Amino acid sequence: MTLDARTLEISPARLRSLIDAFAGKRVLVIGDMVADEYLLGRPTRIARNAPILILELDEERTIPGGATNVAVNACTLGADVFLAGVVGDDLPGQKLRKAISDLGMHQDGLITDPQRPTSTKTRILAGSPQLVQQHVVRIDRVDTSEVREPYKGQIIDYIRQALPEMDAVVLSDYENGVISPDIIDACIPLARQLNKIIVVDSHASLFRFQGVTALTPNQPEAELTLNMTITSQEQLNEAGQRLLDGSAARGVLITRGSEGMSLFEAGEAPLHLPIHRLNHTSEIVDTNGAGDTVAATFTLALTAGASMAEAAYLSNAAAALVVRRLGAASNTPAELMSAIQ
Repeated sequence: MTLDARTLEISPARLRSLIDAFAGKRVLVIGDMVADEYLLGRPTRIARNAPILILELDEERTIPGGATNVAVNACTLGADVFLAGVVGDDLPGQKLRKAISDLGMHQDGLITDPQRPTSTKTRILAGSPQLVQQHVVRIDRVDTSEVREPYKGQIIDYIRQALPEMDAVVLSDYENGVISPDIIDACIPLARQLNKIIVVDSHASLFRFQGVTALTPNQPEAELTLNMTITSQEQLNEAGQRLLDGSAARGVLITRGSEGMSLFEAGEAPLHLPIHRLNHTSEIVDTNGAGDTVAATFTLALTAGASMAEAAYLSNAAAALVVRRLGAASNTPAELMSAIQ
């Protein structure tokens, strides 16, 4: 089926009713919790002893990143969100927990390992409120080893306890050690048995996740799993089919940056969506976290009863909104509705 025929079946009224239905959906997000730190300063001069800028610190903030950004996106769209993962007993972990608490998300499944640092990504930006802020450098403090016992067992116990009450589960894998074979084996078979929506957003090794509802990789992640380079639509279609076949998933949504996204669904022709056009013409500012927005929106849409094509359309619109804001951003239902044409 062509793009026009598939999209003609999607009406704005139907999409808005799906967005309304996001409210109160219960979503379990399992994965690598990351504290995104932002240090914003004004450049004042060049250092005497090195050709580097000296910044006077104006603002310092910590926001949820990694799997917690998926959770924030689901939360701001109206879902009731539950987290399962690990943080350290440190200042970034404390700040991350406070941000999660302030948003009203549930963190009973967020386990503290006192020997493991909270995964932290510190971004230093130069500029001022009157100027465009530019990234200067990013510093990552991440332990990628598999979560050890007894903390992994505590996460698994929480997953088994929480899953029956959920509408959907998202596995968000940043390769920081949470999404281990034990976690996958504890989650996916039970979620399938309970007929839950299961969406996987993983940076690598997509075939670890068998029989899920959908995979939402970006193109480089798809290429990495398949050990191929995608340079044509024919190769893209081949990649989508190989991912479907190799994972036994119902659908695969490949995000492609400025080229939009492509949906591959069992029993359907590929659906290639160009980047979503907005009524305003603001520039793309920051693509950081857009994949998390897609995973959360796609999950909630499916949970609300959307077809995969409808879910992809909403996810495309959601991504078009967040890339026009600095940092990992999220959408409200009203903002997403405003983007529907």
